[in-house]
Amino acid sequence: MRSELVRAFIPRAMLVGAAVAVTVVVTAGAQGRGQVLPPLVPESLVGSVSFDLYCASCHGRQGRGDGPTAASLRTRPPDLTVLARNNRGAFPRDRVLSFVEGSSRAAAHGSPDMPVWGPTLRALDASDARVTVRLQNLVAFVASIQQATAAAPAAAATAPADGAMLFRFYCAPCHGTTGRGDGSMAGQLRRLPPDLTTFATRNGGVFPAERLRQVIDGTGIASHGDRDMPVWGAVFKRLPIGGKDAQDRIEAVVRFLQELQERPAE
Repeated sequence: MRSELVRAFIPRAMLVGAAVAVTVVVTAGAQGRGQVLPPLVPESLVGSVSFDLYCASCHGRQGRGDGPTAASLRTRPPDLTVLARNNRGAFPRDRVLSFVEGSSRAAAHGSPDMPVWGPTLRALDASDARVTVRLQNLVAFVASIQQATAAAPAAAATAPADGAMLFRFYCAPCHGTTGRGDGSMAGQLRRLPPDLTTFATRNGGVFPAERLRQVIDGTGIASHGDRDMPVWGAVFKRLPIGGKDAQDRIEAVVRFLQELQERPAE
């Protein structure tokens, strides 16, 4: 698996260096004309946005190794959608995250050609918490594009979705592990996350399960105005992590939130 991960990340050092040089030249020219260029680090932390910006040029928009620069590389990029299939049906999230972040680049790997995105992004973004969540969401996107494996349908048919696990991975960075709005990313958001443990209290003692299903899924939320929270329904539909479909996962998160609700004083 180790060698597979090394092969799965593309030789890009020369391309990145060239891109930086082009950025400097273009930036200087644009400033001279009074134009404003987009930032190197987007405001959005959604995994697909980061993948499109940092990875798709080599890996391709769908992660199949068919990016626009793929044919020019000495080693053609592999298909990232088969990492789970090549790992007995289990997506190696922790190993992929540590490799992308750079913490697993041991000397035995030799000199990696793929940029070490952890230090690179931290040099571009003043918030370490934002970088941590960006990398986690990037890996979550790679997990979501995995091809179905022979083991996945059987697991999906027998294993219920784990609401606590889903909440911890997708929601806790902003909402906090206890749902009180004190996650590592909370201070970086335009609006502080609400206390999720008081939904029932703020709704006359009734837990608004259906409303929360719609918010998580991304449907029926016009009254929210601008949506800052990622649309998890679209992600869950492609994510082979247990439970037969996206609605099972959404339902599991809603049940977990219901368990977190404050109990009225007796």
